[in-house]
Amino acid sequence: MKHVLSISTLGAALLVTGFATATDAEAASRRVVRPNAAGGTSATATVVRQGPNGGGVIRGRTVATDSQGNATSASGGVMRGPNGGTATRAGTNERNADGSVTHQSGVSASGSQGSVQSSGSASRDATGNVTQSRSTTATSAATGNSVQSSSSYDSSTGLTRSATCYNASGAVIACR
Repeated sequence: MKHVLSISTLGAALLVTGFATATDAEAASRRVVRPNAAGGTSATATVVRQGPNGGGVIRGRTVATDSQGNATSASGGVMRGPNGGTATRAGTNERNADGSVTHQSGVSASGSQGSVQSSGSASRDATGNVTQSRSTTATSAATGNSVQSSSSYDSSTGLTRSATCYNASGAVIACR
């Protein structure tokens, strides 16, 4: 069972249904669970919260199973702080009847001190072999300097990490 859910579509739906209806210091949630045509269960949940100072968060999640033992899920969230900082996160998971699993996720945040973007994935095949990778970039608002880091793991070869730092002009500098 392979379901594809566009993370940007999920985020847009969350924004439209959430911030458009929430008022100051308001919270709302909705959960729906029902049988699906694949012989399993589908569930969705949405939570909207907005604080009195303008900050707010919207989260959503969907999960679906089938009669064969497969399951998929997707989740996402957006946040806005009272001082203008923003963050988004999205992820998907899949578990197959043969025991294999996959995960993909990403996060992006920005505020007065800088920004960060990170994305990664992990998987385990039916025989138990595991792989993982993640890439992250963080940038300072004060200096424009940034760091790009990556890590990867393979159960047969181990862990690998790297990081490179750049100044605001893009030249490589020493990481501290």
